[in-house]
Amino acid sequence: MTDETGRKRTDTAFREIAATPRAIYAALTDSDAMAQWLPPEGMTGRIEAFDLRTGGAYRMVLTYSDGPDDAAKSSEDSDIAEGVFVELVPGVRMVQRVEFASDDPAFAGAMTITWRLDPLEDGTRVTVTAQDVPVGIRKKDHLDGLRSTLANLAAFVSG
Repeated sequence: MTDETGRKRTDTAFREIAATPRAIYAALTDSDAMAQWLPPEGMTGRIEAFDLRTGGAYRMVLTYSDGPDDAAKSSEDSDIAEGVFVELVPGVRMVQRVEFASDDPAFAGAMTITWRLDPLEDGTRVTVTAQDVPVGIRKKDHLDGLRSTLANLAAFVSG
């Protein structure tokens, strides 16, 4: 997956959250919590499988509330993300390799998503970096989705 310059695309977003790295990591690694905060605005989530360990896998169905602007990746109204936990460092970092179930080659390929937690004096800077983003995922849409997810995470751990 390359951008217009021929390089693999990486999208990054961050947010300062008024919670400890430990509290945020707990939300990142709990399937019920993840189903609540991960879906960006306009979507709901459902976890179908979750094996939290290095090498363990998960499957999440993200459903559009009012239907997507364009066709969803996996079905008419949903995206199915299948992931593997590559690295789990409590309170510090989580790395996942994620693929969307799709017949469209524009959405094919594995994307590596890294969640980094950097402690601050009064909270945590959470940085999410997605490497090798499939070309079918528009950069603006993806960044908007990452920012929405980070806002959801902040509300979840602060509320």
